[in-house]
Amino acid sequence: MPETGAAKADVRAEAARLLSVFEGQGAQVVEADILQPAGAFLDLYGEDIRARAYVTHDPVLGEAMLRPDFTVPVVEMHMHGGAEPARYAYMGEVFRAQEEATHRAREFFQVGYELFDRANPAAADAEVFSLVSQALDGLNLTPATGDLGLLLAAVKGLKTTERRRAALLRHVWRPRRFRALLDRFSGRALMPEGRFELVAQADPMECDAPLIGLRSHAEIAARVEALREDMASAPISGQEVALLEDLLGLRETVTNVLEHLRDLAVDMPAIAVAVDRMEARCDALAARGVDVSNLGFEGSYGRTSMEYYDGFVFGFSSPDRPDLPPVATGGRYDALTRVLGQGREIPAVGGVIRPALTLYLAGGAS
Repeated sequence: MPETGAAKADVRAEAARLLSVFEGQGAQVVEADILQPAGAFLDLYGEDIRARAYVTHDPVLGEAMLRPDFTVPVVEMHMHGGAEPARYAYMGEVFRAQEEATHRAREFFQVGYELFDRANPAAADAEVFSLVSQALDGLNLTPATGDLGLLLAAVKGLKTTERRRAALLRHVWRPRRFRALLDRFSGRALMPEGRFELVAQADPMECDAPLIGLRSHAEIAARVEALREDMASAPISGQEVALLEDLLGLRETVTNVLEHLRDLAVDMPAIAVAVDRMEARCDALAARGVDVSNLGFEGSYGRTSMEYYDGFVFGFSSPDRPDLPPVATGGRYDALTRVLGQGREIPAVGGVIRPALTLYLAGGAS
């Protein structure tokens, strides 16, 4: 892999070059400790993050992990007193545990740019995308875009129970689990047989089996009641499921997708505001010289790897080396500022570049 083939000193020099592009746009260069308190990451990602991060214990920090990304500490820093608007840039190593994908790097450099600005989110999206594109100029890369805000709005607008909507929203970034839930909630798949037998009992807790695990009697009873409520609820309509699948299956240029989305919004009014935001972003991108008539859009883009993004998402990949990870990724993460801001929030968008990959694709590494 190029992550190990490129000398670290060369990668560091490439990272410094990319950082200077962001700094030249007025970004304040910031640092983030390599050893991070684990609490914020666990709150955001849940226990799943343990399988992807190097977790340790520090006498002062308590549970800690090697920095898995820069965005979380940069957001925390900004929410504790950053000026508005604010532009930050950074470079350094991040660490990702790779239990199965042994060919992927466990340690690699990132260079990033984060923009906090509540005045014009569409213009901010366009600024970050075009700036990352500018930094990658000269490489043969294909950009891809998406908008998780469309999917989140569509799910929130489903005519079903609040519990079902919440379950689907939790698993937007886990497509297989999302699909399984949607099939069950729409009546296309039955509840697993064991659960069906459980909720059919008058008192599922009335048995001789010992209580095993961490859940209390009250928690188990609440879960059983939730399953009963779900069984008694009407299925999500076939029309709503079809509209949602249409949205997820979109794969066209931004301008063509916009036309289709306006049609979808007639039958799915919950996405209308998100469509308006996308149209404003399209105009802002065009104003910065981006050829939106040839810019690709995918309805499912970002669902497997961009867990804290909740709006515009993008990436740049090599068409000649589809085996490589994206050279750059980014997107909007307004909700993250709400979680880490302890009552404060601000629209925010950012992007990161992997300098080892830019160096490799430019022919500067073997």
